[in-house]
Amino acid sequence: MLRMLVLVLGVVLAWPAMALSVAFINPGKSDEMFWLTASRAMEAAAHDLGISLTVMYAERQHPRVLGLARQIIALPPEKRPDYVVFTNDYATGPEVLRLLDAAGIKSFMAFSATDPQADRVELGMPRQRYVHWLGSLEPKAEDAGYLTAKALIARGRAAGLPRIDGMLPLVAIGGDRSTPTSLRRSEGLRRAVAEAGDVVLLQEVYAGWDQARAREQSSWLYLRYPQARLLWAGSDLMAFGAMQGWRQRGGKPGRDAFFSAINTSPQAMAALRDGSLSALAGGHFIAGAWSLVLLYDYHHGRDFQDEGLTLVRPMFTLFDAQSAARFQQLYGSQDFSRVDFRHYSKVLNPKMRHYQFDFKPLLK
Repeated sequence: MLRMLVLVLGVVLAWPAMALSVAFINPGKSDEMFWLTASRAMEAAAHDLGISLTVMYAERQHPRVLGLARQIIALPPEKRPDYVVFTNDYATGPEVLRLLDAAGIKSFMAFSATDPQADRVELGMPRQRYVHWLGSLEPKAEDAGYLTAKALIARGRAAGLPRIDGMLPLVAIGGDRSTPTSLRRSEGLRRAVAEAGDVVLLQEVYAGWDQARAREQSSWLYLRYPQARLLWAGSDLMAFGAMQGWRQRGGKPGRDAFFSAINTSPQAMAALRDGSLSALAGGHFIAGAWSLVLLYDYHHGRDFQDEGLTLVRPMFTLFDAQSAARFQQLYGSQDFSRVDFRHYSKVLNPKMRHYQFDFKPLLK
């Protein structure tokens, strides 16, 4: 049985003496649905692969991310984990990388990695300047923004929404300006808008992934752009905030205005099924579990470098009412034990040539 230690308040315990141990510095809150789901999927993968997994929650406090890294480093070498998985949320990744590498701890970035262009000069590639940095795996975040925006635009066209000079007006609420995945989701939005040809993005604001802040920001967006009836959001919580703002004005989401979201929370799935949410993409929470598969293979002599050290893979699925119901049926309880993660390991499946990290097959 997996022994999973959850460190929330900075209390560091010794890692159990097992063949392979991994610590995950989770940037989210311990009760935040996306990051809790990500941890649950990692727990299931760790169980299948015989990994001792420790999850350390930063509770959305950016300085705590660095503090948790320092707590790991402060442990006696024999009590440290074999590997540390961390993210680049709020651009904390480079400093965490420096700290871990200086201590000789092998590390791996997941979910949100560094920007190859902006950070290449400073950080270099994995295993070069920072020799203990093994690599990274992130979902192709642009897909999420593109898929949801495209579906949202199609819904607006079908509804015959009012136009400004022949263009459908759209407003957006993004996550933050420093997390690469947030920026790439917004890039996907802009690509969909450019392809559409009959849509204008009036303004994008950033709510820091916070529902209350998104509600506040949406309220003045509605005042500034009264003709806008399409709102794209970079996460489900921010979409819910915008929907609350619309309801406060007497509106009815899904009927007189349309909203999109990203993530697979039960609330998002329910909103998609009842029609109040018009577009939803998700499945990327599985990136942490896939990272454990890569580390398992690396640890057992099958390096993933033949597929690349900075992996960006499609993981997002655009949900409809049927697939949302299927997801709820399979994983609504946050139990991913039905997925056999051993099936995705090259070590355990020597004939496998390429890693299959798409989420859609997990809905079958």
